[in-house]
Amino acid sequence: MRVFRGFHQPAASATVLTLGNFDGVHRGHRVLLARLLEQGRDLAATAAVVTFEPHPREFFAPDSAPARLSTLREKLEAFAAAGVDAVYVTPFNAAFAARSAEAFVEDLLCKNLKARHVIIGDDFRFGAGRLGNFACLQAAGHALGFGVEALPTVTLLGERVSSSAVRAALAAGDLEKAANFLERPYAIAGQVVHGQKLGRQLGFATANIRIRHNPLPMQGVFAVAASGAGEQPLLGVANLGLRPTLNPAGARATRPLLEVHLLDFSGNLYGAHLNIAFLKKLRDEMTFPHLDALKTRIAADVRAARDFFASHS
Repeated sequence: MRVFRGFHQPAASATVLTLGNFDGVHRGHRVLLARLLEQGRDLAATAAVVTFEPHPREFFAPDSAPARLSTLREKLEAFAAAGVDAVYVTPFNAAFAARSAEAFVEDLLCKNLKARHVIIGDDFRFGAGRLGNFACLQAAGHALGFGVEALPTVTLLGERVSSSAVRAALAAGDLEKAANFLERPYAIAGQVVHGQKLGRQLGFATANIRIRHNPLPMQGVFAVAASGAGEQPLLGVANLGLRPTLNPAGARATRPLLEVHLLDFSGNLYGAHLNIAFLKKLRDEMTFPHLDALKTRIAADVRAARDFFASHS
């Protein structure tokens, strides 16, 4: 899969396109990507995704933008796994936001990307003021010579599958529902870095994962599976949040942390890139009066995680 930053040179050949934010790359997105690949094969064209960085809501209202489900790297990995040929990462800035719907279609889709067919979700909007919609795109397609189709909303158990619905499920601690919407357990990936090594002092060594999710879509203590440190996933317990006991008010970490204690594992993971899949929420983050109380609770969390893994072997 080829990745392009912006549109500095025209596409080398005709493309079948889909456009969107694709946060989380959930079940609905996967239906759209499957249709993209099918149409790409039928038309012997490059199957390409156009996505935006940052998320438009982060540009227009950074203080109230929703928590991201996936980083750009995680999205790109999901596109590659789906079989996409090319991804165009579009810098979303003031100039791009001011581009009219007509210019969006003529300059971006036709001249730069040589679109033969465009597939969108039924709620996709584009151009300045979000004035561009399916009808606008369809009319442009008739005039400029490319096909257009909109895929209907994907529903599961009577509920619309969307990034917002996944966020709501995660925030409520309903990881099973989120996994159903995503077609996989929710996961966060990052590199193992050096931390304060307090976990080792408490008897529960942790892998500290550098993450870029801020704000977080959820917080708490979880039973997890870590991939990237061997042929098989490693089971463990993770704390995702701000560590209120170790970072009290006034000295609280400015960025969230992901710390993972891997069960029955000893080894050096520094520098490894791990993918942490969240399987069960065990509890919310808590503040403890002293480190002994924290140590006791961590031991209870480890027992709870072992019980969960034993019952879901």
